[in-house]
Amino acid sequence: MTAYILRTIGQGALVLLAVAFIAFSMFRFVGDPVANMMGQEATLADRAELSSRLGLDQPFPVQFLRFVRDAATGDFGISYRQGRPVATLIAERLPATVELAVLSALFASVAGVALGVYAAIRRRGIVAQGVMMLSLVGVSLPTFLIGIGLIYVFAVELRWLPSFGRGETVRLGWWSTGLLTASGLKSLVLPVLTLGFFQLTLIMRLTRAEMLEVMRSDFVRFARARGIPERTIELRHALRNTMIPVVTVAGLQLGSVVAFAIVTETVFQWPGLGALFVNAVQFADVPVMAAYLVFVGLVFVLVSLAVDLAYLAFDPRLRGTLAAR
Repeated sequence: MTAYILRTIGQGALVLLAVAFIAFSMFRFVGDPVANMMGQEATLADRAELSSRLGLDQPFPVQFLRFVRDAATGDFGISYRQGRPVATLIAERLPATVELAVLSALFASVAGVALGVYAAIRRRGIVAQGVMMLSLVGVSLPTFLIGIGLIYVFAVELRWLPSFGRGETVRLGWWSTGLLTASGLKSLVLPVLTLGFFQLTLIMRLTRAEMLEVMRSDFVRFARARGIPERTIELRHALRNTMIPVVTVAGLQLGSVVAFAIVTETVFQWPGLGALFVNAVQFADVPVMAAYLVFVGLVFVLVSLAVDLAYLAFDPRLRGTLAAR
């Protein structure tokens, strides 16, 4: 078991190295950071001096190795646009993105599994049919359109919730949170619904399909023949076996919450990492862009490890298999 976890961590480190290489290579061609920083009136000598100070005059392998070495210690260099350490910029924006992503993931997971189980158990009911029709909306519409629709209904027409910003925040050390203020909680509602709705519909439809498949299996028929109550069969035996494939797909979908947060943060002017990345693209701020993609890769690696460990909770038979590897 320990060897399996260490091997998974090693594979994750290789994935992060590959992501860093692709990001660092690709972003070299998005623009000239020296021109963006100094403008068109700068002399060639000034450009050469700034390029040397930033290390841009060195060969690409040297620049990449220096980036990997510094990134391993949490140093992602200096932002070309703001002239501040990238690690500081990420630390300032990280709380907003983490709160948005975590709450969206919880919303999508809990509501998606609950609605999927209900739609499978009461599949011929009117409510279940309505839930399935609603899921088609979440799968079909793009995220930004869902966000605009929610803004129009709840912010423009009803005026119940704010349409942009994070609201009032409270600092707990270096972490700033909006979960402890009324305006912060209100500001979270629409972005969380927008970001989590697409994942919710996928998880719900997958849970329903897997639940229906498990309910037709032989062990469920045997459980009914033994006189076990139907509710126990559905929520204890069938749901446990349903969650194994659901965890796999749901984990990958929830890992993409951080990537989809770019669109949601842009729509709601949310001061998170997604907005920081969009601004970095506009100004060819390579250190910020590379650091952001490495962060996204790290999120996927951690989610993948969590999914592998979740298998053990839902299917103890895998423990012996992993221990033998």
